[in-house]
Amino acid sequence: MKIKKVMVGALLSVMTLLVGTITPVIASASSSKPITVGSKSFSESKTVSEIYALALEHAGYKVVRKQNISNSVVYKAVKTGQIDVYPEYTGTIVEAYLKKTASGKSAQQIDSIARQGVKKDGLVMFKYAPGDDRQGIGIRTSVAKKYGIKNISDLQKNSSKIRFVSQGEFDKRADALPGMEKKYGKFHFKSHKDYDDSLKYKIMSQGKGDAAPVSTTEGQLATSKFTLLKDDKNLWPPYNLVPLVNKKAAQSHPKMEKTLNKVDAKLTTKQLTALNKKVDVDGQNYKTVAKNWYNANMK
Repeated sequence: MKIKKVMVGALLSVMTLLVGTITPVIASASSSKPITVGSKSFSESKTVSEIYALALEHAGYKVVRKQNISNSVVYKAVKTGQIDVYPEYTGTIVEAYLKKTASGKSAQQIDSIARQGVKKDGLVMFKYAPGDDRQGIGIRTSVAKKYGIKNISDLQKNSSKIRFVSQGEFDKRADALPGMEKKYGKFHFKSHKDYDDSLKYKIMSQGKGDAAPVSTTEGQLATSKFTLLKDDKNLWPPYNLVPLVNKKAAQSHPKMEKTLNKVDAKLTTKQLTALNKKVDVDGQNYKTVAKNWYNANMK
């Protein structure tokens, strides 16, 4: 009997130890699941996405990469959990996904609207970056110097000398050319032709056009050939870079927020433009560009 009692007692002790060790494993199972990092199909999104992936790996997480997702489905992908996080823009969330206006609002106001709006879709936003990829107008630097054009007001006054390289959508959108004319006055361009957006810098480089609609962090604007004009009447609202995250993924990977906030704090508009230049102008692979930036700025 005594031996049996000893054996039973020992068995109970082992079971207690096993139960004690099993519970943490179950609790941490969700956090051991890889984080799926996505991106849209353009250079800036892919490069920042890769930087996010590297930072999360450095924080000890396993990462799966799903890049080059179409703009039309990427929001749904994070909402449904097909991806866990991707780099988005506060203004895009407000205007494209929530169907609200960002015009005339500050970066903080847009962030607040976006943050509250995505909650209903089971999403959260971390801190937005200082980097701001909004609408703008770029001009050949030689033309800007010739006519003393430094801002959009100057462009309006000298529009009769400028050949405008546009694309159909910009001519019609309320927040694009119609918005410019409402804010700055009529633009009587010397010529106004529509091209595929991907050709605008080529057209201007060939001397066939002078100014065009741009995104303010495009790599070509980091070269001496082109100049970004100041939006001196603040027509276009901020579009700050921000990690958009599936709420369940954020909860099950508690270090993700601190890790990505640390990255975003260093992604200024100047930094984003420089990254885009390396990819789009210098022809470097975005993964190489991301890795070099991460090693130089985050280690």
